[in-house]
Amino acid sequence: MKKFLFMFLLSAPLYLQGQQIISGKVSDAVTKESIIGATIQLLHSDNGTVTDTEGHFNLEGHGPIQISYIGYKKLIVYPDGDFLEILLHPEVTQLQTVEITGRVSKLYNSDYNFSATKIATRNSEIPQSISTVTKELIADRQAFRLGEVLKNVSGVSTVSFYNHYAIRGVTQNAVSIENRLVNGMRTSQIYFNQPLSTNIERVEVIKGPASMTFSNTDAGGSINMVTKKPLVEARQQVSLTAGSFNTMRGAMDFTGPINEEKTLLYRLNIGYEDALSYRDLQFKKAILVAPSFSYVPNDKTRINLEMTYSQDNSRLDRGQPIFGATAGVTNLNSTPLSFAIGASNDHYHTQETSFMLNLVHEFSKEASLNVSYMKQGWNEDLSEHRTSNIFARDSSGNSIPSLVDMQFFQRQQKWYTNNVNAFINIQKEVGKLKNNTVVGTDYIHYHVIRGAAQNIGRGFINADGTGAINTYDPSTPQLYQYGTFAGVRAPIPNVPYFDLQNPEYLIKNMSDYFLERSDFAPTAYFSNGFYVMNESRIDKFILNLGLRQEYYTDLINYRLSNEDKVTQKALLPRIGLTYLASNNINAYGVYTESYLPQSTASLVNPQAGGPFDPLMSNMIEFGTKTTWFGGALQGNLAVFEINQQNILISANDPGNVNLLRQRGRERYKGAETEIIGNILPNLQVNVAYAYIDARIIEDVDALMGLRKENTPTNNFSLWGRYDFVHPSVQGLGFGFGANHVGEKIPWFTRDFTIPAYTVADAAIYYSVKNMQMALNVNNIFDKEYWLGAINYTRLYPAAPRNAMLNVTYNF
Repeated sequence: MKKFLFMFLLSAPLYLQGQQIISGKVSDAVTKESIIGATIQLLHSDNGTVTDTEGHFNLEGHGPIQISYIGYKKLIVYPDGDFLEILLHPEVTQLQTVEITGRVSKLYNSDYNFSATKIATRNSEIPQSISTVTKELIADRQAFRLGEVLKNVSGVSTVSFYNHYAIRGVTQNAVSIENRLVNGMRTSQIYFNQPLSTNIERVEVIKGPASMTFSNTDAGGSINMVTKKPLVEARQQVSLTAGSFNTMRGAMDFTGPINEEKTLLYRLNIGYEDALSYRDLQFKKAILVAPSFSYVPNDKTRINLEMTYSQDNSRLDRGQPIFGATAGVTNLNSTPLSFAIGASNDHYHTQETSFMLNLVHEFSKEASLNVSYMKQGWNEDLSEHRTSNIFARDSSGNSIPSLVDMQFFQRQQKWYTNNVNAFINIQKEVGKLKNNTVVGTDYIHYHVIRGAAQNIGRGFINADGTGAINTYDPSTPQLYQYGTFAGVRAPIPNVPYFDLQNPEYLIKNMSDYFLERSDFAPTAYFSNGFYVMNESRIDKFILNLGLRQEYYTDLINYRLSNEDKVTQKALLPRIGLTYLASNNINAYGVYTESYLPQSTASLVNPQAGGPFDPLMSNMIEFGTKTTWFGGALQGNLAVFEINQQNILISANDPGNVNLLRQRGRERYKGAETEIIGNILPNLQVNVAYAYIDARIIEDVDALMGLRKENTPTNNFSLWGRYDFVHPSVQGLGFGFGANHVGEKIPWFTRDFTIPAYTVADAAIYYSVKNMQMALNVNNIFDKEYWLGAINYTRLYPAAPRNAMLNVTYNF
C-alpha cells in the first residue's frame, strides 16, 4: 500500500501537466480590440475551442496551440502556464493594379474594386457606395441568373422578368437597349434575357451616377459584371443541378497554369441550362462558353485575353394579364399566376459573342499604362404574339375587360459594339502627400447593321377586307368589319383577341394576318470621352477629384445618302472626400454628375418619337464604411439625394402604344445600409436594407409630387450560412434568408398597386472531402407575390415554392 501511494504521488504532477488548462485572450495587433470567435486548436489533436465575446478562451490540454481567424495571419504559440495575451496581425493582401489574375478568397465580401476608379482601390476608401455580390454568395444561393444575384443588394429592386432593375428608385433607361457592363466595358443587347452567372466572379453595383468611369450611365447606378480570371494554382470544379419546373443545369470551372513557369494561365467556364417554367408556354435553353488566358511574362507586363459565347433560346414572356378593375377594385388573382399570352410557335432566340483584351505595362514604380479593347456582337430572332397593352373595345369604343387586344411581331436584327479604353496612371509621393493621377480616354461605337427588319400585324380589318387599320375610331364605323366577341359587337381584329376566360394556345399561321413590313434604318452611335481623375492622400484625408468631357454622336441611316445625326456633349465633374477616422471606420462625402443620351436612332422602335433631350442627373451622398475582425466583416451606411431630368416614359397613347414622352424632373432620396462577411468563422451573412423616397417633381399637374413608378419605399434582404464545427456534425451547414419589398406603382398606370411581399428561403449543405451537396428551397412558405407590373395586361408574378438540388465536386 505504501508503495502504491508513493507511485501515485510521483505521477500526479506529470498527469496534471498533461491536462493543464490553457487560458488567454486574443486581440487585434493593430486596434487592440478583442477578436470574437477566433479558433484555438491544440496541435496534433482534435481538441479546440473559440474565443468568447470578450476574446477570452480556456482549453484543456498540453502542447502548442494554433490561433486563427479569417482576415488574420495564423499564429502558433507554446503555452508556458501563464495567461496568454495573443495578438493577431491582419492579413494584408497586395492588390493588383488591374485585375489580370483571379480572386482566391472565398468570402461573401470583397475588399477592393477596380472599376469605380480605374485602378485597384479598397472599397472602404472609395467615396461612393458600392455593393458587391461574390461568387461564393452566388453559389450558396444557387443564383444562376443575374436577377437572382441582385436581390441581395440594397436599393435594387426587380422591375419585371427581364434584366431590368430600379436602383435607388431610378428605373434603368432600358426602353429597348440595355447597356450592360462587363469588366467595366460597354455591351449592348435587348434586356429580355437575364445572363447566366457561370463565368461571373462578382457583381458590382456602383450606386449613383458613374459617368466619370463608365461614360453615359443611369443615374441610380451601374451594374458591372466582373468575369472570372485565371488562377496561378490549378483548380477544377464540376457542378450539376436539378430541380423544380424540370430544371437541369450544369457548370464547369477549370483553371491553372499552362507552363511550368506559371507565366501563362488559363480558365474555362461552361454553363448550361434546360428548364421549363411556372409560367405557361415558357422555357429556357441556354449555353455559355467562356475561355480566358492571362500572360504575365515579368513583373512589368500583364496581358489578359477572354472570349464569351452565349446562346439563349426561349419564348418572350410579356407577363400575366388580368381582368380590369371593377368598381375601383383590381383583383390580381383574376387569372392564375401561370397565365401567359402567346402562341405555341412563338420563339425568342439570341446569340452573343464578345472578345476582350487587356494590356498593362509598368514603365516604373510611378507610371503605368492600361489599354483595354472589347468587341461584342449580338443577334436577335423574335416571333411573338403580344398584347397592345390595352383591352379590346366594342363598337362604341368601350373596353371589354375579358378580351385583350393583340399584335404580332416578327423581328430579326444584328449589331456590334466596340470599346476602347486607355489611361495612364501616375503615382507620386512628396513628403506626407501621396498623389495618384489617372488620365485617359474611352471610345464606344455601336452599330446596327443593315438588314435588320420586322413584320407587324395589328389593328382592325378594314371594311372591304383588303388590309388593316392600326387604330379603331368609333366615329367612323363604316371603315371596319364587325363581329361578336364575348357576346359584344366589336371590330374584327387583324390578330385575334386573346380571351382571358377561355384561353387557347394554338399554332398560329402568320399568313392569316395583314403585315406591315419594314426594315430598320442602319443606325450607329459614337461616344468619346476624355477624363482626368486625381486622388490625393495626406494624413487621414483622401481627396478625389475628377473631370470628364463627353462627346456623343447618334446617326440614323448610317452611311446612306440621307444620313442624319444628333450631336451632344457634356462636361461632368466629381468630387469626393474620405476621412479615415480610425483603423476600421471611414467617413465620406461625394458629389457627382451623369449624362445619358437618348434619341430615336438609339431606340429599336422608330415609332417611339423624338429626338429627345439627354438624361442629366446629379447626386450628393454621405456615408460611413467600416471593417471589423481584420476585414472579415464589413458594414456600410449611406444617405443620398439624386435629381434626374428628361426622363423617358410612355405617352399612354392608345393609337401608338410605343410612343414615348419626356418627364421634367424626378427626385430620389433615402438611406441604405449593408452588413456583409463573417460574424463568426463559420457564420457568413449578407444583410441589406434601403429606404427610398422617390418623387415626381416636374410633370403634368396631376402627377407632380406623386411617388415614382416601379419603386418600393422599403427594401430588405438577408442571407446567412452557418457551418457546424463539432466533429460529430462536421461538414453540415445550413442557409437562411428573407426578402422584403414594399408596394410599388405599375410603370404605365396608377389604377392599382403591386402589394408588398416578404418571402423566406432556406438551404442545407453537406460537404465531404472534395464534394458538396446543397438543397435550396426558395419561397418556402409558397407566398403569392408579384415582382412588378406595367399595366393590367402585363404583371410579373414571382415563382411559387421551388427547390434546387446541386452537387459540386472540386478536384
